[in-house]
Amino acid sequence: MTEAVKTLAPVMCVVGARPNFMKMAPILRALASHEPPIPALLLHTGQHYDTDMSKKLFVDLGLPQPDINLEVGSGSHAVQTAEVMKRFEPTLDEHKPSCVLVVGDVNSTLACTLVAVKKGVSVAHVEAGLRSYDRKMPEEINRLLTDQVADRLYTTERSAADNLAREGIDLARVCFAGNVMIDSVEASRAHARPAAQTLRDHSLDPALVAGRYGVVTLHRPSNVDDPQTLKHLLDLLAQVSRDLPLVFAMHPRTRSNIERFGLQALLDPARVAVLPPQGYLEMQGLMGGATLVLTDSGGLQEETTALGVPCLTLRENTERPITVEQGTNTLIGLDGAALLAGVAEILAGKGKQGRVPEFWDGHAAERIAADLYQWLTPASA
Repeated sequence: MTEAVKTLAPVMCVVGARPNFMKMAPILRALASHEPPIPALLLHTGQHYDTDMSKKLFVDLGLPQPDINLEVGSGSHAVQTAEVMKRFEPTLDEHKPSCVLVVGDVNSTLACTLVAVKKGVSVAHVEAGLRSYDRKMPEEINRLLTDQVADRLYTTERSAADNLAREGIDLARVCFAGNVMIDSVEASRAHARPAAQTLRDHSLDPALVAGRYGVVTLHRPSNVDDPQTLKHLLDLLAQVSRDLPLVFAMHPRTRSNIERFGLQALLDPARVAVLPPQGYLEMQGLMGGATLVLTDSGGLQEETTALGVPCLTLRENTERPITVEQGTNTLIGLDGAALLAGVAEILAGKGKQGRVPEFWDGHAAERIAADLYQWLTPASA
């Protein structure tokens, strides 16, 4: 064993919200199984404020309990980002990691990155270079700023490097590793919870998913915070449900706004099964058996492409263009005619087939671990 390996300080791996958990689980396994093992500390900022759901996701994904939990909780973007920074700094000083590894584009990702780089600690960003080119999205700002100051950038698709190059980032800092989200999809296939059982667990009729059905998620503020926009989308879902029963895993923000705007009556419970946010294995089971998915989630665009399930995305843009160019995803926006036409096409058996993109093969985390080791211990290479 070289001196570099003996003295390698732990990699501090940061998670904060639900999308991070799916990405970090395979990375931690890959760090542990690397030869030699790469020491790691798991830090949870506590940005995800549903404690029970957070714990369930950790179990579903085989994530170890966090070594550190900052317990930040919810708040505005400014308050949450500032609180993460405030609590993260003394933790960084105490543990002196070899680097900070962040994933995705949530507030915790940017907050911890800013603290680390200002303290002279290297940062590795997994899922770098994705761009929607919509600066009204808070996530886009988080992505842009994190990539500018991070030291090592791991991309999920080759076009991400082009985005980074246009922004003046040295491509020597970039490594195309593939998509760690798909590592979790592949690892969970055999353990996904059947859709009928999920409905039974919530005292709903499992017959709804006995044949063809669709899965719905909506959470983006642009879709659910404006009463007219939300009503428009619920009207469309009601129309779709006449031909295809739907399972709607409803985000707390969406549920609250539906109640606040008095829109509950728009969805027929005989045709739309409304569930609370689901665990990872439940969602994998629901999506895996679905005829189609209707969503505004970035992660679900990737997962449906990996699963070969047609996805109609209720957004005008996507930071994951490969899911449209090569995968099963179609951008619909708020165009009702396009949505209904897309559903009809899928029900007629003419939906997008797509293919699984390069390096979406279940081994992205292993490539990251191998590169990270060489980057952190160049003398032992």
